[in-house]
Amino acid sequence: MSTKNPDDILFGELVMLQPSEGSGPRVSVDTVLLAHYVRVRPRGRVIEMGCAHGAVSLIMALRRVSDKLEAFDINPSLIEMARENALLNGMTEVSFFVSDLREHRSNFASGTYDAVVMNPPYDEPGTSRPSPDEAMARAMHGAACTLSDVVLCAKYLLRNGGRFFLVIRAKRLGELFHLLYEHNVKPKRFRAVHPKPGRPASVILVEAVRASGDGVVAEPPLFIYGEDGKYTKSLLEAYKIEERA
Repeated sequence: MSTKNPDDILFGELVMLQPSEGSGPRVSVDTVLLAHYVRVRPRGRVIEMGCAHGAVSLIMALRRVSDKLEAFDINPSLIEMARENALLNGMTEVSFFVSDLREHRSNFASGTYDAVVMNPPYDEPGTSRPSPDEAMARAMHGAACTLSDVVLCAKYLLRNGGRFFLVIRAKRLGELFHLLYEHNVKPKRFRAVHPKPGRPASVILVEAVRASGDGVVAEPPLFIYGEDGKYTKSLLEAYKIEERA
């Protein structure tokens, strides 16, 4: 079930219907940071996997990341909500459709995208107690895919030199890097996101490139709150939207 009224996102830059608390994935800081982290060549073809109600793709559209944005999710009701959100914001250039990333060989041509974007499930099936809500179980507990499925699909979709952007729990960074190297989608840069100075990283933003050389850059950490308890400049930068052309 969705919220009755659209919520303001990015300080009102977007309005968005989203699942009510506990009934599906909702916009979070991770959502905003991932959309801000994406860098694509001009007119690059971009696809988001597991797009839920469309927040990351619509933020990318607002940022003019690309005019060739596509997004899919396994859940038809979330895709319907994503399409509603696109209409609410006048962003019909984003194409939303239903698909299962595990069926990528049947549903897509290989090597057709310049960038793939995803906020994958936090955990693997069986490693945490799943939510009784089906949409939450898919989004949070990997009920519909494993991290290996995610990497395999991204590799298939990307052209050589194409970029894979994702945000992942910090505790899974080693697992992710192992899979990326195994499938020749090599990590190129990453940024740790910390709740505040002195606290361990909660999530990591990662950019990997298909069929690239070795070498990875550890970028400066991003703190959500500073020592003064206020949002940091780096965090607020991700919420800013440049003036539209």
